[in-house]
Amino acid sequence: MGEVVDAPDSWPVDRTVERYRGPKAGMATDWVRMPGPDGEESVARDYFVHPGAVAALALDDAGRVLLLRQYRHAVRHRLWELPAGLRDVDGEPPVDAARRELLEETGYRADTWHELADFFPSSGFSTERIHVFLARGLTKVPDEEVDFTRIHEEADMPIEWVPLEDAAAAVLAGRLHNAATVIGILAAHAAARDGFAALRPAAG
Repeated sequence: MGEVVDAPDSWPVDRTVERYRGPKAGMATDWVRMPGPDGEESVARDYFVHPGAVAALALDDAGRVLLLRQYRHAVRHRLWELPAGLRDVDGEPPVDAARRELLEETGYRADTWHELADFFPSSGFSTERIHVFLARGLTKVPDEEVDFTRIHEEADMPIEWVPLEDAAAAVLAGRLHNAATVIGILAAHAAARDGFAALRPAAG
């Protein structure tokens, strides 16, 4: 058996119809040529067109994870999450987007960034790809130096510093539900066993 690794691939698409386009995302249908019972056939596949997202797992010198509590209307929940946001700046490397989101949402900068996780949260019907980074060497930036106005869901986002061990226990107990947060915390908890030596430095 060869190396277990995901690989890009694309089956032939006969046509595409855009169903909806919003300011950040949209919906489309592709007719994809696939194997059928009587040979190749063209099959409709609907999917969510998403620009992608990033998240930052900020870990302080005491081994605590910074979590934000944010209202998410689609699921009607207030969720504890890592600082995160869309990749909505053309050409911006993922780690730069994570730096921006960490600063805007929390007022922190980090000296050291590593790749923690890279995943498709709903690969069956969405193009969304999320990059999660480990951010360490944190510095609090004075509020007046943060050029960002928090409105709507971001107007009320309390912060908690949670020990990484406790955060991992909360995931396993089913108390945390945001995908990037769950994956990021479990990845960081596993990577902490060797002092994060196996992680790749973030490119960008």
